[in-house]
Amino acid sequence: MTNTPMNATTSAVDSVPTFEKSTILVIDDTEDCLYLMQSILSDRYRVQLASSGLQGLEIANAFDSPDLILLDILMPSMDGYEVCRQLKANVHTRDIPVIFLTAKTAEDDEEFGLELGAVDYITKPISPAIVLARLRTQLALKAANDFLRDQNSSLTHEVTERTREVNAIEDVTILAMASLAETRDSETGNHILRTQRYVKALAWKLATHPRFSEFLSSQTIGLLFKSAPLHDIGKVGIPDRILLKPGKLTPEEFEIMKTHTTLGRDAIAHAEYMLGCEVAFLKIAKEIAYSHQEKWDGTGYPQGLQGDQIPISARLMALADVYDALISRRTYKEPMSHTEAVNIIVQSSGRHFDPDVVEAFVALQDNFKFIALGFADSAQDLQLKRNYMAIANMCPSSPGV
Repeated sequence: MTNTPMNATTSAVDSVPTFEKSTILVIDDTEDCLYLMQSILSDRYRVQLASSGLQGLEIANAFDSPDLILLDILMPSMDGYEVCRQLKANVHTRDIPVIFLTAKTAEDDEEFGLELGAVDYITKPISPAIVLARLRTQLALKAANDFLRDQNSSLTHEVTERTREVNAIEDVTILAMASLAETRDSETGNHILRTQRYVKALAWKLATHPRFSEFLSSQTIGLLFKSAPLHDIGKVGIPDRILLKPGKLTPEEFEIMKTHTTLGRDAIAHAEYMLGCEVAFLKIAKEIAYSHQEKWDGTGYPQGLQGDQIPISARLMALADVYDALISRRTYKEPMSHTEAVNIIVQSSGRHFDPDVVEAFVALQDNFKFIALGFADSAQDLQLKRNYMAIANMCPSSPGV
């Protein structure tokens, strides 16, 4: 004994269940045909009737759209072909199955109707058994398609939400790591926020430049923005006696300070190794951490790279980092004016910085000034930093010594 599903009845034509709650819209200009279709369908379905193509379109576009449309072809004013064309052109009605009802039996007519988007073709005079069988088939297909569409929509939404969450976790983790590194030196936390935005501004400016366009896609610019805060992550490995020294470093101390680039690169590489796969933003983060102290003329460190040997990401970071260092107040110095900082960077074009990057900076200098003002260090930020440095310098057992 077989169980009949709820809300379904089994037709005598075959054992495929019909769906009682489905709504069928019949569009036909002949009153007799409308009456016939209602008598055939009303026991199994909710039936809506329209005596013209225009009326049928109005019903189909209502909030509670029909599940399937039986459509006559030969109608005055607007024939069935045009009704079908408009149904399929409308995002609200394009997924409603359309079955043509017609006395036209030519093969070309049927082919044309199917090309317009109809799912089936029933010829008059109507056979109730055929109509009911075709309806059951198309409603079952529609139910399956609706289910898959809903599942895909739900899955897309779920993937979007999970991607957003992963990105948010990445961003928070990066900022937390970068902020941790900067608690140990003379810079305040706003430094990473400013340099992030300087790098992004430079990248967009250079995105159409022939030397940079291949690298600076919109996706890469997003990765640059995400990665920039990690440029000095290696400073967590520099001893406090050097990192927080108020005066000039000795040559030996400076050699130790220079290792922050390698320490940063290695820390990020280790994290990538632990993940077991390459991550796009970590690749750029390694470039920035390792090479942002390189100089265009080859006098930088740690590798002494020259010109285009220096990764583009590091070239952008180098200028952003120097500009911010020049215009920012530190516990040991007063800030330089924006104009003075611009002049120094321009004078360093071709020596410290890529000339094309400097040219982009000059064009964007008002943007840089605006960013600096928008994320300026407060007096409280500076005082907290002074307090930390004073305590750290008095405690030889502090981390990093």
